[in-house]
Amino acid sequence: MGGKNASLGEMIQNLSQNDIAVPAGFAITAEAYWLFISENQLRKRLESILGELDIINFSNLHKISEGLKSMIMAGHLPKIVQCAIEEAYNKLGAQISVAVRSSATAEDLPHASFAGQQETYLNISGIQQLMEACKKCYASLFTARAIKYRIDHGFQHMDVALSVGVQKMVRSDLGCSGVMFTLDPDTGFKDVIVVNGVWGLGENIVQGKVDPDEFVVFKPSLKNRKKSIISKRIGKKQQTMIYADKDNTPLLETTRNIDTPAPLQDMFVLTDAEVEQLANWALLIEQHYKMSMDIEWAKDGINKQLYIVQARPETIHSIKANPHILSDYQLKERSKVITTGISLGNKIASGKARILNNPYEADKLNQGDVLVADITNPDWDPVMKKVAAIVTNKGGRTSHAAIVARELGVVAIVGTGNATKIIEDGQDITVCCAEGATGIVYDGLLQWERQVIDTQGLRLPKTKVMLIMADPEKAMQNSLLPNNGVGLMRMEFVINNIIKVHPMALVKFNELEDEKTRKAIQNLTRHFPIKKDYFVDRLSQAVATVAAAFFPKAVVVRMSDFKSNEYANLLGGEPFEPSEENPMLGLRGASRYYSPLYRAGFQLECEAMKIVRNDMGLTNVKLMIPFCRTIEEGKKIIDLMATYGLKQGENQLDIYTMIEVPSNVLLAQGFAEIFDGFSVGSNDLTQLALGLDRDSELVSELFDENNEAVRLLIAHVISTAREKGIDVGLCGQAPSDSPHFARFLVEHGINSISFTADSLLQGIKNIHQAERSLKQLINATLFKSH
Repeated sequence: MGGKNASLGEMIQNLSQNDIAVPAGFAITAEAYWLFISENQLRKRLESILGELDIINFSNLHKISEGLKSMIMAGHLPKIVQCAIEEAYNKLGAQISVAVRSSATAEDLPHASFAGQQETYLNISGIQQLMEACKKCYASLFTARAIKYRIDHGFQHMDVALSVGVQKMVRSDLGCSGVMFTLDPDTGFKDVIVVNGVWGLGENIVQGKVDPDEFVVFKPSLKNRKKSIISKRIGKKQQTMIYADKDNTPLLETTRNIDTPAPLQDMFVLTDAEVEQLANWALLIEQHYKMSMDIEWAKDGINKQLYIVQARPETIHSIKANPHILSDYQLKERSKVITTGISLGNKIASGKARILNNPYEADKLNQGDVLVADITNPDWDPVMKKVAAIVTNKGGRTSHAAIVARELGVVAIVGTGNATKIIEDGQDITVCCAEGATGIVYDGLLQWERQVIDTQGLRLPKTKVMLIMADPEKAMQNSLLPNNGVGLMRMEFVINNIIKVHPMALVKFNELEDEKTRKAIQNLTRHFPIKKDYFVDRLSQAVATVAAAFFPKAVVVRMSDFKSNEYANLLGGEPFEPSEENPMLGLRGASRYYSPLYRAGFQLECEAMKIVRNDMGLTNVKLMIPFCRTIEEGKKIIDLMATYGLKQGENQLDIYTMIEVPSNVLLAQGFAEIFDGFSVGSNDLTQLALGLDRDSELVSELFDENNEAVRLLIAHVISTAREKGIDVGLCGQAPSDSPHFARFLVEHGINSISFTADSLLQGIKNIHQAERSLKQLINATLFKSH
């Protein structure tokens, strides 16, 4: 019955007791297909035409395909097959509307997806339409993309048969539908379920025609019955596929697309409870099959029920040849941004742009060109291996086209909205998917490099190696690097790039006087009647994404450390910020949190962290207070956090402080008695120890973490932390740039060192070297003593 139909039957048989709803149906078996081939005497004729295929350049692929499909459609279904179909259809319910799905016997295997290679026909009713749809499914076994796919994967054409699944239609034309993966489809990170959805029938999302809503669910939180949705993104959902008026349409043209009304485009297709119901089903399906799964779902707009309509093995990360080999791509220069969209994977490619209207224009492409098209559907599969990258106007990251792009290892950005209009044919461009979930198309052929990392043989040193994180979109990819957790997550990046609004402008939204600012904030926060909820929602999701990616390893989140001039640049920020001559030494860090100017903003930060830790169960999050000048100030902040629901020690909450002011070092014993850990901020500590402005070019040559004064301060704070039995780490560039500085830290017994992802490997190398030197020194000392 092919992988698709076999899976549907298996779920009905084995998972219905778990209340997983799968629409009823029947399968026309592969035996019926072979009977059709035999009765119409097609085998030799098909083999003969396939023998004429140019398997070097595939120049006649489409012509061969059209001939084969015509031959199939000219055949007739054997009488015994017709009778069996009619009997099964009547048992299902005469004249009811059904979905007719192709299920090839080589399809949906763990090592080959055949995603989108064969056709599906929706809203089929009546025996005449059903018979016609069955033949069209048979014909789709010989689409150009299916022929090329079989050749690429070593399948003999006449060894593959086709079963047809006939399934009761879920009225998702009046509801919604979508797909979900039981891992992150870009990185292979296995602790999440990614759910995508659109209004109407599911073909729009499968074919990549619209930008869907996306929900990311964290499996451990789901299993523990905690708030499990760690990320939500509303898609444009430009079109809705509905039933066509059959009285005015040709045979099998049973669906049509309409423009989605603006209010529906601006609404999520699912409630949080529905997302978690689907995610729970996905968990059960994954557990049953014992592998990562690619699942299609639908919601009936009449009875409001959710259904699983398909489940297949995930085929990209499941068959990765060596999961320990990671590739890190770094862009070495930047230029004008032409357009942006949804990135697939984390690679970079560059080449000459070729704008094509359809796959039949493939002869215009040269090896290494960048394909620019309106949409990337499976019809493009035969040309995908030829191109360096793909950029499209439409599509989502869980469409069949996206699956195939990943399977082929092609760099792709989908859903730009304007690529074919703004990119010129023949223009040199660079397609970058290495900067998070947003893919960027740059003008020109930019310099970039690829670093191959074999994590299997990479041993972490005794000193903990942690990451510095800012962008949540890079969390799952970076979590695959060798690490002991996150030593510093900068909250400022999230506030500046995702939230974009000053928190006090949300707290006092109704008091804002500038109409232009009010309108801009209203547009950003339109889904939140209570404006401050927008800040809490966005911040909690961003932090949760990072915490989930590294769970259960520690993730140290630093509370906001903007200066007044930086906060003033946020939308609505200027009225709430003082004008300071030297913001670097002014209202920042701890002093800001209890100030009447910002206290309500700090409360929002705490509310977000409380959701992450308590509601989502991500207790691996530790909180860190920056620029805490005095012990009294530290006590005041800890008490204030407790009043906002973040009580030190409760629910495993550790509160750290940054060591970046000389008073932190001089009074280290006192700070160690109120905080659970230290993190040395070497940049600020160096600047304040040496009395220089780190941003000034005039004294930049004096800025040096290796200066003896700075080393003495760091050595003292490490010694005090170890004496008091609390963790002490350092976040900064110096240990990766300077092996001597890394050795200094290791020799003094620092617990952890945090690096940015691009300097991590050099940092690990320097720490290993330092630990070897220390061991040799200790051995030599012991030998002399003996």
